[in-house]
Amino acid sequence: MKVSNNQGKQGSCRTKNQQNKGKMTTSNIDLRSIEKFLCKLATEKVGTIIKTKSGTQQTYDLKTGSRKVDIVTEIDKQVEKLIWDSLKTEYPTFQFIGEESYVKGITKITDDPTFIVDPIDGTTNFVHDFPFSCTSIGLTINKEPVVGVIYNPHLDLLISASKGYGVRINGEDFDHVEKLGSMGPLLLNKSVVALQPGSAREGKNFKIKMATFENLLSCDGGFVHGFRNIGSSAMSLAYIAMGYLDAYWDGGCYSWDVCAGWCILNETGGRVVGANPLEWDIGVDNRTYLAVRGTKRGDEKDQEKYIQDF
Repeated sequence: MKVSNNQGKQGSCRTKNQQNKGKMTTSNIDLRSIEKFLCKLATEKVGTIIKTKSGTQQTYDLKTGSRKVDIVTEIDKQVEKLIWDSLKTEYPTFQFIGEESYVKGITKITDDPTFIVDPIDGTTNFVHDFPFSCTSIGLTINKEPVVGVIYNPHLDLLISASKGYGVRINGEDFDHVEKLGSMGPLLLNKSVVALQPGSAREGKNFKIKMATFENLLSCDGGFVHGFRNIGSSAMSLAYIAMGYLDAYWDGGCYSWDVCAGWCILNETGGRVVGANPLEWDIGVDNRTYLAVRGTKRGDEKDQEKYIQDF
């Protein structure tokens, strides 16, 4: 079902041995401790700002031109600085990439431990006081998401995970095996998919998105049960991990939109691949993504077929 989208497509002819040579491991980094620190930062420092300032920012900038709607407010910048200052104090040797400090063509994700942050994911929601804006803080090592924290203060919903330690919702362990066991089979024509038009409303990428949406919704195409536009990539990924959505497809978003949610989804057996056909192994900075929920034990082949059918 996927319509080819070449934006952000990457390739490499290196072997896995070459790619892994000299890479840092997570064995000497306490991921759970980092997760706990990020949770505290999100709930005690960041969340209050997002909640109290939501709907108050009627003056904002368009980051990418008058024919796009990529909104940024002074609060986005303020929150990113707060997060960066806190992380720099606690983890001075780690790298940092934030949406508001990103510089196209210069900012690069390396193999070093790197915090990848969207201070307010869902800024349009934030401006309009629609209660689906959140802070999203992820950590990558060797470009792999290994810690993820998403906090929506409007709903007081905290979703967090670290590699190998599962998922927590508001600090309590989330039993994804029980949740997946109660869900139906993962089938394209029985699924609810998160779709978002994005900030760019012109050009080839926008047309590809609209064609894909039509294919997914059409009775002659994927014929999915329905789609949801939450207006936040991070919240979409969190809801897939929690079992409320089956998939999320997008082309044109960035690493800070998906990093934290990617880690959380991984810990529930979910999977993130490229939005283009045959893109099975992608980097966090791929720019196009298809995220799919996990399946109950024994139904793993359903997940692979779902991805192929998409």
